Amino acid sequence: MTADQSNSEAPELLLQLLKSAAAHHSSGDLEKAEEGYLRLLDHGYRKADILLLLARVVAKSGNLERAIGHLDKMLELAPHHLDALVEKGALLHRAGRADDALRCFAIARSIAPENALVLSNLAVALADSERRDEALIEFRSLLELQPDNVYVRHQMRRLTSVMVPFWHIPMLNDTRRNDAFELAIRKAVEKEGPDARILDIGAGSGLLSMMAARAGATNIVTCEKVPVIAEAAERIITLNGYERQIRVVNKSSGQIVVGKDIEARADILISEILSSDLLAENVLSTFEDAHARLLREGATIVPRAATAVGCLVESDALSEYAFVGHVSGFDVSPFGALAAQRLPVHGTMTSWRRLSGDIDLLRIDLSAREHPAEIREIPIAVLKDGVAVGIVQWMKVDLADEVTFSNHPDDQSDGGWLQVLHTFPQPIRVSAGEQLDVMVGHDRTSLIVMPAPRAPRQQERASMEAVVLPPEAIPTRNPNGASATPGRDEPGKAEQ
Repeated sequence: MTADQSNSEAPELLLQLLKSAAAHHSSGDLEKAEEGYLRLLDHGYRKADILLLLARVVAKSGNLERAIGHLDKMLELAPHHLDALVEKGALLHRAGRADDALRCFAIARSIAPENALVLSNLAVALADSERRDEALIEFRSLLELQPDNVYVRHQMRRLTSVMVPFWHIPMLNDTRRNDAFELAIRKAVEKEGPDARILDIGAGSGLLSMMAARAGATNIVTCEKVPVIAEAAERIITLNGYERQIRVVNKSSGQIVVGKDIEARADILISEILSSDLLAENVLSTFEDAHARLLREGATIVPRAATAVGCLVESDALSEYAFVGHVSGFDVSPFGALAAQRLPVHGTMTSWRRLSGDIDLLRIDLSAREHPAEIREIPIAVLKDGVAVGIVQWMKVDLADEVTFSNHPDDQSDGGWLQVLHTFPQPIRVSAGEQLDVMVGHDRTSLIVMPAPRAPRQQERASMEAVVLPPEAIPTRNPNGASATPGRDEPGKAEQ
């Protein structure tokens, strides 16, 4: 009996067997349904259709690989069967075979490029495989077919919120920062001239490039590696009438080629890829590569340096995030060894107390061509008795002559850059008039801030000084409702 034989030609016995298997399938008796479908296959009856039904039963029973095997056999008989391709892709996705699933959905899309189910499955699989830019393209295609599809709009917003870190908006709304950057950019354009070649690394919204254009610059290239952000920058630049002066390149700076993406080495570099803890956004590698390949000798750099500044602090609220002792009657203090080394905090958070003055921890000269890793020991003069939980650190950015910007916590400002608590491995009791030796430096990608190693006698004393927090010392809620909030020290905005 052939696979395409019609029902009317089929023996009554096989029709009854099909009805029985389908009934078991509908009622949830998967074992009997599978048995019936297998018997039909033995008779060679409607093999493609039966293999699809069999795959569904087997998948429902939890055996994904066997179900995929049945679909493989079906697709040998009907290679362009859309339902089989979509269901196989879905099963491969569930089985964790992401690449195979995407290949399956891509074939389905080539057959039915405007099929909403195909586009939806392909977009979700791409998003789950962290191919978010491609997923967004598919969701946009789907939205053109279904403009009122709330699910698709939600998925697009969810994707862009992952691709575009939240701190872009507060950074744009940071007026003090914007004014400082614009003054420095204006000075750079005045110095190098309006025809100077400008490279802006990390376009974001295009704000810094538009500042340069407003200052009179006519030859600006800004690069941005995140496609959705690059698209937004182009729209914003056109909206503000600067599209003739500014060109957006959807690449990372490491992919920029002189003579192709930019005419020649740039005279001015503008970049704002500093993170709250200074180095987390591949700052050093980006600037070194720019000096080596993309800038002329003696180019003007904005910003030209940045310094990590900090002070020793005590805080019950921050202790709750950095340390743990007894919980519900149990000693869980060893879990503290797994705590975060850095915690972002708000400048408006008033529930921490200074135990020292401000200390310059580390200065990075962004006009230098190389930045080898470094570490050194510095003494911190203790001004008040207390229990030190770590060092709260902020930034001082040197933008140009007589132009600086700082997110000093005393300014009570919560812009795109937050302050960061570099936690100690355990709280340390300190006394006014003493000094606490701290190791500071960097490994090229992050700041190093930790108590200096002690000599044996000092270690013995340190163990006596270390504070094991009793249950009552760890508040159940933060005083004054203060909380640590994620900021730009988290991974997010990679070098652009």
